[in-house]
Parts: sequence; structure tokens; C-alpha cells
Amino acid sequence: MKRRKFIQNTALSTIGASMITSEAFSANKDNVKNGENIFKLKYAPHLGMFKNLAGKDEVSQLEFMASQGFKAFEDNGMKSRAVQTQEQMASTMQKHGIQMGVFVAHKIYWNKPNLAGGDASYRKEFLDDIKSSVEVAKRVNAKWMTVVPGHVDLRKNIAYQTANVVESLKRAAEILEPHGLVMVLEPLNFRDHPGMFLSESPQAFEVCKAVNSPSCKILFDIYHQQITEGNLIPNIDACWDEIAYIQIGDNPGRKEPTTGEINYKNVFRHIHARGFDGVLGMEHGNSKPGKEGERAVIDAYKEVDDF
Repeated sequence: MKRRKFIQNTALSTIGASMITSEAFSANKDNVKNGENIFKLKYAPHLGMFKNLAGKDEVSQLEFMASQGFKAFEDNGMKSRAVQTQEQMASTMQKHGIQMGVFVAHKIYWNKPNLAGGDASYRKEFLDDIKSSVEVAKRVNAKWMTVVPGHVDLRKNIAYQTANVVESLKRAAEILEPHGLVMVLEPLNFRDHPGMFLSESPQAFEVCKAVNSPSCKILFDIYHQQITEGNLIPNIDACWDEIAYIQIGDNPGRKEPTTGEINYKNVFRHIHARGFDGVLGMEHGNSKPGKEGERAVIDAYKEVDDF
């Protein structure tokens, strides 16, 4: 499932009744013991992942996630939601001890070099988006926000493009630093998102080092980087000092762990051993439809977290 589809899909949900059926709460109820999370890492589902078991409204879905032991949540489309909805979701997360993960901070250009080209109007638009995202982050208790620098500029040398991107990110970091917020740069793979400026983890590492700010770090999406470069654990280690957020999806298919080629149990074991205490966003689809597929997602995470 492509990122733009995630954004569109998550933006469609609306607040409704917050009741959850007994069936929903009983699904894999062994995943929670005495109200404690038994997952070793903070896996973060997104809206729609458990809609058949939990119901369609945001509050019910968040309560169901908590009932299954998930202690984090991410929502690409959070910024587009009504303020009242954001506040209700934030209140529910606080009540259940759920940590807010990323939301998308700005308009993403899939076909234009908005940051790589160095155009002043695009830079201003980007910085204005970052400023408005600060208020959203405060409202929903978020620390991280996703940034995608846009398409390459085919008329410019990569060094000039990199300088343009770095300059925009430095200015964005100046906005975020006083608030303790972090933009996480996400490299995207060449198959699903051809022509994007940022595609590899070493490139993201280089950009973050150049920006040199605690408010500019890497979002290491394991699905994207398996396609682009593989060699996952060594690349995670090489980028470790700049990684602030991780996302998940098996390959091929971008579904839950255990459905593809990635040995997620080993990857998660390694991340846990290194002391990662951040959020791991479940930015993938379900391999099976309906309630059966939703239970399969929960079971998959129980399996790969058992190390």
C-alpha cells in the first residue's frame, strides 16, 4: 500500500460512538496481562487496521488497540482532522497510555522538486506547513512528524539539490527545536515512488549530519529500505545515531510481518538489544480481509516479538 493511499484512507474516518463489543475486547485477549503491555517494542497501528473488530470510529479503534496491548499509534492524516477530533483522540490516547507516533507534517510533492529545486515559494510553503504542524503536535502530544523532501530536480546536479534540501531542513529545524519536536526524514523506495529525492538510508544519514540538529532525524522504514538496499541490520547500525523512528512492512506486498521475506524476529531482536525505546509504526496493510485478517495481524506481532 502506498503512502499517499494511507494518507487518503486515514483522513476519511470520523468520530462516532466509542463503544467496543465484547468480541473486540476478547480478540487475542491473552496479549494483555493485568493491563500491562507484553510487547517488548512499541508497535503502532493505524486507523482502519482493526475496523472490523473495533468499529469504524477513531475512539473505538484506539481503545481496541489498547485492549490488545499496543502502546503506540500513528496517523499520517492527523493534521487534516478537525480540531475536536484531534482533541478526542489525544484524550483517549492519554487515558490508555498510548504514545502518539508520526503524522505527515507537510504537503508532499510526488512529481515536483519542491525542496530539491531550491525554489523560494516552495520553501516558504514547506516552512509554513512546519509551523502549522507545531500546533497539531502539541494538541495530540506528538514528538515526531514525517517529512518527505519531494521529487528530484533532473536539471540540477545532485550536490546542488542536496544543498537546497539541507537549507530548507535547517530552517525547519529552527522552528521545531524550541518545542522539542523532531521531523523524521523518510527515504522512499524506487519501485513504489520512483524519482523521489530521498531514497537511501546513507543519503538520509548524510543529510541529517549536514543539518546537524536534534530536530532532524531519520525515519527508517524497513519495507522501503529492504527494496532499495537490503542489508537491513548493518544499515540500521550505520545510521543508528540519526534514527529516531522506525516503520514496518514486509516485502513483497507491504503486509504484516511473517507474510514476506524479511526476518522480522531477528530485526526486532536486534533493535531491542540496542535499546530502542521509540515507536515502530505499523505502516502496512492486512494480508487477509475482515476480522480474520485483523486477528492475523495481532498474532503476527505476537510471533515476531517473541524473542
